[in-house]
Amino acid sequence: MIGRIVWLTALAATALLTVLLQFDLGSRSRGALVGVVPEALRNYAQARVAQAATSGDDPAAALAEVERLVRRRPLPAENLSLLAVAQAKAGKLDEAARTIQVAGQRGWREPMAQEAVLRLALSAGDAAEAARRYAALFLMDRTPDALLEELGPAVLGEPDGMGQRTLVAIVTGGDRWHPLFLRRGARVMPPAAFSAIAAESLAKGAAFDCKVLEQSLRALTRRDAAAGARLRAAAAGRCPGLAAQ
Repeated sequence: MIGRIVWLTALAATALLTVLLQFDLGSRSRGALVGVVPEALRNYAQARVAQAATSGDDPAAALAEVERLVRRRPLPAENLSLLAVAQAKAGKLDEAARTIQVAGQRGWREPMAQEAVLRLALSAGDAAEAARRYAALFLMDRTPDALLEELGPAVLGEPDGMGQRTLVAIVTGGDRWHPLFLRRGARVMPPAAFSAIAAESLAKGAAFDCKVLEQSLRALTRRDAAAGARLRAAAAGRCPGLAAQ
């Protein structure tokens, strides 16, 4: 009899634990579930707790919650990015700088980390690293165009500077993202910088699709006729039909 009770109790405890872990997993999309997950079992739920605390007015409490999150889930780059924010709000600026650098190295797909490392690179005068981070942001659908427009002049504004040269190397080395570069770049990069990067990429052998390049030229010309004309001239060798338009 006692053994049966122990067995049933163990089954009930296992079932309860399973339900609570499912609640924790479900809290990723349903914030209302956070409150029913015990503190000791919070993993995904802890991310919501930490985000809420970081948005609050108690930097010490926010830092404690984010540190708890990172202890439990140290791998995701977004958790490290959140830790850097909490450290900065708590006045631990040196620690925040080191944390965001680690987050940026670990998570190329994490926009917050990439933006933070980009700004650190600009502050340090490292134009090449800033351009690499700009390219990472550029490739992410989640990155708002407005952010790319804001950062573009600082990263790519120097004619034939290290930022532009680094992006040329990235463009010429990656055929798969040529269409995205042409379409989005004409829309968000400084017109003169985009024209120069695209022209130099063509000179270095980038095989842009002529139809996509034509669409890009139209968008660029609407923003800056002179930049469009320079790129059109540079593209004539690759796409002869563009020269007559």
